[in-house]
Amino acid sequence: MHLLASQSGVIDDGAEAVDLQQSPGDIVVISAADSELAALARAHGALKAPKPSLRLANLMALGHNLSVDTYAEQTLRHARLIIARVLGGRNYWTYGVDTIVSLATEQDIKIVLVPGGADADPELTAFSNVKPDDVERIRQYFSFGGPQNIANLLTFCSGMLDPGTVVTAPPPAPLPPAGLYWPGYAQANRQRIEQSWRPDAPVCAITFYRALIEGGLTDPIDALIDALRSNGLNPLPLYVSSLKDPASAEEISAQFDIARPAVILNATGFAVANSGRDDAANPFDAYDCPVLQTVFSGTSQQTWQDSSQGLPARDLAMNVVLPELDGRIMTRAVSFKADQDRDDATQCQIITYEPVADRIAFVAQLAANWAKLRGLQPNERRVAIVLANYPNRDGRIGNGVGYDTPASTINIMNSLKHRGYVVDDVPASGNALIEELQAGPTNNPHRSAALPVASLPLRNYLKRFNELPEKTRQSLSERWGEP
Repeated sequence: MHLLASQSGVIDDGAEAVDLQQSPGDIVVISAADSELAALARAHGALKAPKPSLRLANLMALGHNLSVDTYAEQTLRHARLIIARVLGGRNYWTYGVDTIVSLATEQDIKIVLVPGGADADPELTAFSNVKPDDVERIRQYFSFGGPQNIANLLTFCSGMLDPGTVVTAPPPAPLPPAGLYWPGYAQANRQRIEQSWRPDAPVCAITFYRALIEGGLTDPIDALIDALRSNGLNPLPLYVSSLKDPASAEEISAQFDIARPAVILNATGFAVANSGRDDAANPFDAYDCPVLQTVFSGTSQQTWQDSSQGLPARDLAMNVVLPELDGRIMTRAVSFKADQDRDDATQCQIITYEPVADRIAFVAQLAANWAKLRGLQPNERRVAIVLANYPNRDGRIGNGVGYDTPASTINIMNSLKHRGYVVDDVPASGNALIEELQAGPTNNPHRSAALPVASLPLRNYLKRFNELPEKTRQSLSERWGEP
């Protein structure tokens, strides 16, 4: 079997073996979180010399057994301390855990195995060969998160290498599960944020994962803040552990109660509701404003551009499909994973989120438009209801699997009228609605050609037609003739 040179940012599902091409180091840290690896590299760079050498590896690149064997031979067997943050526990990386435990016995290496989540894992602690208190302390440094805890982690680990050396490291300190953020400030507060606000401008909240703070991966947030301000909005950025986390929900409510948002930009994945059921309170519901879903993609921009489906399945599920259960409005991906230069000190390719300027600008403008719309009275708003018009028969107009679309449309129109929207001449029933629609042009190919049809001037049609891919133009012309 051949080995591929490591490609960061590409999740190895075990199909190919890779060589991380790292020389030995005093300390090796393995983690599946790009944000953690970025924070570790940054903290190591800030340590004063003399300092132990550090190697960083992404667990996702060590999914193939041969990848583990190669890394063990080249790097792990020469380490003095190995820390593996095992996402999912031993069962999800059995070969890797067993290899590290075996190396520790053969080479007299200190090993610390901790879970990838926030809770302790007694099985992994039992596999570690240092004091349980030290394992727990290292676990807390990781789980509490934040730049200061990561820096203190490396200081603590330096002391573990040489027990005769006195190294004092502050104990792990919890990073709040949620809080305000502002570029350039370690601890933001409302006073600092509101100094940049314009009087009477609508507030646009931005909610995003705390992991971006922990790894210093906030460039897309900073870009959104600038773009929102350029569009006349007052940004209110908050980091959260999860929208389902009670402490995060409390922080959202506390901040939104002071300044109610006109629109929310949400950059967290998944949904609060479960299959449409309100299993948990949605912290956004009380504020009755549009929630726009924006995507920080887990793939590279080039991979996205080259893919016929755009976003990969994981992004689609987390950031498009599931958020719809909460009624969020999809915008678009505004940033992608990008490689920084290989960090020479840790010999690791550091992954960051790279914002895309035109996509950031689009989402900021969209947020401004929604805020403007929310500021209008219902009778000033114009609303369209679009029904399906399938090109085979009129019996499928407004077709919807499992529900009565015509009757639902009548209910929606009456509800809008009740709330002050201008809605005239509501049909008496769903059948009446369909009959009214059928009185005009439809896509039924068997209807009389005498019915009025929608048309475009030829020059306008040709302008759009010539923008289509050549293969598409050729297929259309072969089937229907030249326009």
